[in-house]
Amino acid sequence: MVTLPTIRRSAWLLLGLVCVAVAVVGIFLPLVPTTPLLLLAAFCFARSSDRLLRWLHEHPRFGPTLLHWAEHRAIAQRAKVMAVLAMAAAIGLAIGLGAPFWVVLVQVAVLLPVALFIVTRPEGPRA
Repeated sequence: MVTLPTIRRSAWLLLGLVCVAVAVVGIFLPLVPTTPLLLLAAFCFARSSDRLLRWLHEHPRFGPTLLHWAEHRAIAQRAKVMAVLAMAAAIGLAIGLGAPFWVVLVQVAVLLPVALFIVTRPEGPRA
């Protein structure tokens, strides 16, 4: 018999796997946010699979960034610069493609607070 906790655990697991899959796509597509999706995947795996959470934290490419965030709530300088540049590129692309003014305005209204959040995070462990 399938119980409600089993269904919840399976849903968290499925969502985590989807997040990892989309994050991997984000490595190759510059406007897909890789790190936030991996953070969401870690959150999901913490509720569904210790083994997959450990795999994510020990991954040579993803692990250091995720652990840095988990332990210090910090974002590396390079990641900050890349994130803000990607956001600026998205807005520039919308303008360059002739998007309606309101679309660009919505992009700015959403991305500006995100950029401010990112640049105000510490870059490493607190002294």
